[in-house]
Amino acid sequence: MSSQQLETFPNPRTGRAYNIRFVCPEFTCVCPKTGQPDFATIYIDYTPQKHCVELKSLKLYLWRFRDEGHFHETVINMILDDLIACMAPVCVKVIGKFRTRGGIATEVTAQYPEHTTST
Repeated sequence: MSSQQLETFPNPRTGRAYNIRFVCPEFTCVCPKTGQPDFATIYIDYTPQKHCVELKSLKLYLWRFRDEGHFHETVINMILDDLIACMAPVCVKVIGKFRTRGGIATEVTAQYPEHTTST
């Protein structure tokens, strides 16, 4: 995977902070341990700076995971890294809500800039 597969276009409203949200309910990857498919809804929220990510390239980029074995944590962090590399947003958050398998559903969130939370 690489951010080179993601295309961008100029932000039409630079100077205004606004949020863009993508909901991708048909995400699929493969479990690297079992080879079974993992299904998820991916949420991408970002505030653009100079560039926005183009939707068709995002769709094709996400489809590339269908035949690849990755842990959920790896997938979400790869997507985040590639979005940061391609468009240098003000901020971006990627959430993966993976469907239940074996009685466990997984949700992974990664964001930029990183925020620390106290417990």
